[in-house]
Amino acid sequence: MPLVRISLRRGKSAAHLAALRSGVYQAMRETFGVPEDDRFILIHQHDPEEFDCDPHYLGIERSDDLVIVQITCNSGRTVAQKQAFYQCLAQKLAADPGLRPQDVFINLLETARENWSFGNGIAQYA
Repeated sequence: MPLVRISLRRGKSAAHLAALRSGVYQAMRETFGVPEDDRFILIHQHDPEEFDCDPHYLGIERSDDLVIVQITCNSGRTVAQKQAFYQCLAQKLAADPGLRPQDVFINLLETARENWSFGNGIAQYA
């Protein structure tokens, strides 16, 4: 169900990218109840001139290691579930690959269930 897009500056190792994907997936499983194997995660790497993010917005000191995680998912989760997800993901990415919590930017985009087709031209959730 969730479609994850992770954006960051170019140059991280394959192990770093794998840790990002794994951390996001595990946090979604633990806090959003995402089913096993429901894993659709894309990584977008950018040159510095293509990645323009304010390093101080809202008093949060961000570094060049900033990672933006944008998740399109079904609507219906509570504010408490979302807050638990934000905390869980920041903790997982701090543990591996070692990101500072200040460098984890998360955005959820909620959509209706009928807006998904996982293949075969069928709206599986409609």
